[in-house]
Amino acid sequence: FEDARRDGFLAENPARDCPRLKKNVSEERGIRRPFTVAELKKILAIADDEMRSLTLFGLYTGQRLGDLTQLTWANIDEDAHEIQLSTKKTGRIVRIPIAEPLRDHIATLPAHEDPNAYLHPRAAESAGQTTSNRFTTLLASAGLVPKRTHKKKQKGDDESERRTPSRLSFHSLRHTATSLMKNAGISPAVVQDIIGHESKAVSASYTHIESEIKREAIEAIPDLVAK
Repeated sequence: FEDARRDGFLAENPARDCPRLKKNVSEERGIRRPFTVAELKKILAIADDEMRSLTLFGLYTGQRLGDLTQLTWANIDEDAHEIQLSTKKTGRIVRIPIAEPLRDHIATLPAHEDPNAYLHPRAAESAGQTTSNRFTTLLASAGLVPKRTHKKKQKGDDESERRTPSRLSFHSLRHTATSLMKNAGISPAVVQDIIGHESKAVSASYTHIESEIKREAIEAIPDLVAK
């Protein structure tokens, strides 16, 4: 329709305000894939303190970037060694055991007397897209994705040539956590409860996963913190 409008066959594009189908968006961006352990080590080796922390939280909890940037000290239950949060996308409250490597990392974070203080202040105060872009820049610095270029769009440029979609992003950490736990033989039902995926097979409303079982699942993720 847009081509027809541009060529003068239509006065306006009747589909201008129609949102893209999710399937098409997925195809354009590429299907996300998990990180390898070697790739994660590259990222952690060059990341600044906050991005390194967010990467570890993403790996050892499997949660979305938007939820992790809003974590406060009140979300950390030190007695139970768990993180409790309410996911923005589903509104579901999840309790995730803190893996030992992540527990060691949290112990290195600057302590704060205010329980409502953010664990990652810079990320919490900036727009979500800004933090996502910081992570993409980090991936480029690690040589895992092409560096972004700010080429000015020219009339007649092919859309596919202007875009350089990547299969790696912060969301890939969810895929990584899922894959590592499942590859370690953890029950899909337990993995789903931790990651928070929606499914007809397992409903959080009717299925309760014991904390100890979830702890074993989280501990199946390799330790990337130890020297």
